[in-house]
Amino acid sequence: MPRARSTQARRIRFNAFAVNGVGHQIPGLWRHPDDRSRDYTSLAHWTRLARLLEDGLFDGIFLADALGPYDVYGGSADAALRTAAKIPMNDPMMLVSAMAAVTENLGFGVTASTAAEHPYTFARRMSTLDHLTGGRIGWNVVTGYLKSAAQNLGARDQLSHDERYDHADEYLEVLYKLWEGSWEEDAVVLDASRDTFADPAKVHPIGHEGEYFTVPGVHLCEPSPQRTPVIYQAGASERGIRFAAAHAEAIFVAAPTLTQTREQVARIRAGLEAAGRGRDAARIYSLLTVVVDATDESAAAKHRDVFSYASETGNLVLNSGWSGIDLSRRDLDAPLDPVETNAIQTTVSSLSGAADADGRWTLRDSARINATGGPVVVGSGETVADALERFVAETDVDGFNLAYALNPGTWEDVVEHLVPVLQRRGRYPTEAEPGTLRARMFGAGDRLPAAHPGAAYRR
Repeated sequence: MPRARSTQARRIRFNAFAVNGVGHQIPGLWRHPDDRSRDYTSLAHWTRLARLLEDGLFDGIFLADALGPYDVYGGSADAALRTAAKIPMNDPMMLVSAMAAVTENLGFGVTASTAAEHPYTFARRMSTLDHLTGGRIGWNVVTGYLKSAAQNLGARDQLSHDERYDHADEYLEVLYKLWEGSWEEDAVVLDASRDTFADPAKVHPIGHEGEYFTVPGVHLCEPSPQRTPVIYQAGASERGIRFAAAHAEAIFVAAPTLTQTREQVARIRAGLEAAGRGRDAARIYSLLTVVVDATDESAAAKHRDVFSYASETGNLVLNSGWSGIDLSRRDLDAPLDPVETNAIQTTVSSLSGAADADGRWTLRDSARINATGGPVVVGSGETVADALERFVAETDVDGFNLAYALNPGTWEDVVEHLVPVLQRRGRYPTEAEPGTLRARMFGAGDRLPAAHPGAAYRR
């Protein structure tokens, strides 16, 4: 069970979970007449959403990404293309500057794979965004899981599951050296009389030579507000939790039941403590979809209407890609037995372990009942607030990564019907909190805390 906490009401935190594309966690809902996710190519769509989330006092918007089509189901990308399951999908980083320009406090978590770009160029891209957003950028570290992405980048397949994390550990080491150690804090002197912008003696080559990378030179960017962006991670395998416990400041969990969520969170908290960082060194957000309206009855009607558009095939496409198992070849009316794969082991665990009072779910249950990859809460603002408070108490999460049923309607409903209830209960902020993303999340300054391994690279 979760450890005892202060008797003071615990804050509940929200991120919006989105993708720069049509279909996200629930393929098929783009067909609903009230859904606007098919406007993803419009910059106005994203700036309107950013202002909505800022008004709703969200911690930030978290943007998923993948660099290959989901082609495990049926052995091709055909079903993914038909159902808009993670394809088409545009670059999420291109959205950040525009959304930052129309907001002051909203954070931006951007997914990027350690398998896709050299750390030297990636360090510059993230430092640039940290400067342009005033320190509101975070990076969701993914190690890759789609064979199609590896092949499109010139490899035969992804590295093995555990080796992907070994590679990512060195990737982070290079980044910490660049972000934290290359430029001293007072390297920029702006001395016009001496024709000196920066003191060369205070800008240092990192001299990195490792198993995967050789990076001799200096970072191209002067120190940004956070130096290192807030590190997000979602690994929940044994190796993934060790990686997250070492590096992550925000950790996402996704499980279809409270029991599975509670078990994942307990393992993560224990991993953080074992890493010497403390059990609360990372904020833990659980994937959740909320269907909320003025009354329980209207919310239930909305849920029935919206989810009638969900694509069973599209959901199987996503679960096939995440798990590495071609579910078109499986009996959908039977549970999935545990199996080792080279993809996302957490998805395999969730599919094989999901159960309710009537027993283990079949794959068809997961495609219909669990079309989002996480729990769905339906009701009035009061009903949903009750459920979220119970969820936090029973699982020890800090908040929720709110996926959408309708875009932007789901988040509009949350801001209108749910946020005011949580505010009245003292569980949600009532005014904007300025500052960098890290300062807003932890209240302890802009930079990595001393217990974080990246801080060891400071000069």
